[in-house]
Amino acid sequence: MQISQRAQTIEPFFVMEVAKAALRMAEQLSQEDWPMIYLNIGEPDFTAAPSVQQRAIKAIEEGLTQYTPALGIEPLRQCISKWYETQFGLHVPSSRICITSGASSALQLACLALIEPGDEILMPDPSYPCNRHFITACGGRAKLIGAQAENRLQLSLANVQDHWGPKTKGVLLASPSNPTGTSIALDELKKIHAFVKSQNGVTLVDEIYLGLSFQLEQACTALVLDEDIVSINSFSKYFNMTGWRLGWLVTPAELVSPIERLAQNLYICPSAIAQHAALGCFEPQSLALFEQRKSAFKERRDYLVKALLELGFEIPALPDGAFYVWANCQKLYSSLGVNNSWDFTFELMKRTHIAVAPGRDFGQNDTAHFIRLSTASSMTSLIEAVSRMKAIFTS
Repeated sequence: MQISQRAQTIEPFFVMEVAKAALRMAEQLSQEDWPMIYLNIGEPDFTAAPSVQQRAIKAIEEGLTQYTPALGIEPLRQCISKWYETQFGLHVPSSRICITSGASSALQLACLALIEPGDEILMPDPSYPCNRHFITACGGRAKLIGAQAENRLQLSLANVQDHWGPKTKGVLLASPSNPTGTSIALDELKKIHAFVKSQNGVTLVDEIYLGLSFQLEQACTALVLDEDIVSINSFSKYFNMTGWRLGWLVTPAELVSPIERLAQNLYICPSAIAQHAALGCFEPQSLALFEQRKSAFKERRDYLVKALLELGFEIPALPDGAFYVWANCQKLYSSLGVNNSWDFTFELMKRTHIAVAPGRDFGQNDTAHFIRLSTASSMTSLIEAVSRMKAIFTS
């Protein structure tokens, strides 16, 4: 069987390869061994809010399980519209909100609607690997630009101007970012978007961690800048609905119809049960719960960052959102007898039963010396992980 060139150019998602190795190791551990601690996957240990769970049960009992409109049920689109108004003082009409089968399908739909074969999209390095693969799958090319600590590992206007070429179609940014947890300053984003728009390009912003912004000055959607910005969002992270596979896309009005046609043909519609359940996310008690959980994520970040620095890791930019720490582990190689973060990851797993994500997934900008640690696990797990690492890095 001849495999398509497109499929052959898509690299494995190495984070998931590490996850599989961790699960295999966990199955072999005896009762006397340390249990595996998973700091490698970006999945909240919190589950869906009680109201969401109750609405899902009610939807099943009432038979609300059939096809919905391709762009999602109108009550959910209106809830999201109201959320933007309440959170950011911004009016986003429900007609511009497209409900999708997770943020992944939102980005895929946006890429299919906007990218022609050969188009270049500028992205920061490091960045989330799957995002660049969506560009590749559409026949485009993700052009990675090394992001520096002085810009909080985000792109600057100068970066974009210096790398813009005749094939460049736009930029894909993430704020807060995976793997760095850093946000791009709104003033800088405004300058970038103005330049991109002057070149007849498109600005796409991955905002799936927007609700998990810890600093008020960073907690603002890019949509406040211009209706031409395309925003990708999700119910997975802030709303704790990872396996429900539900997200949304906010687009300019002229893009809604092409997105709808693509969705009709590719997915028909997002999960009906997940959509009806997600209405519970916007009830006052649910929103209060999500804010409590955000505070817990911030507490975990503060603890882990301090502990990692004391152990000898280097963190070039303090994460101001999401639930990741992007840490250089090069100074600790000698403790494990390794010379790159890939080997570091597996040796750490072997010696401490802690799973982390190696940097190779996230780009080429010195990523071979970095690991990503997730603070989506409980504080109890983080404290135990630090204790285990202390035993090998400070002995």
